[in-house]
Amino acid sequence: MKYVLLAVLILLLFGTKKLPELGRSFGQSLREFKDATKGLADEDETKTDR
Repeated sequence: MKYVLLAVLILLLFGTKKLPELGRSFGQSLREFKDATKGLADEDETKTDR
């Protein structure tokens, strides 16, 4: 029930035209963050292997 209310509120605030754009930008940000943290983890592994 809480999620339905949250979805309706978000839909009212941003509208149907902005929602896909927000989803795309959120996904891209998440992807960039994931790639950056993966790079840091790889660096840590190479330092400990030496």
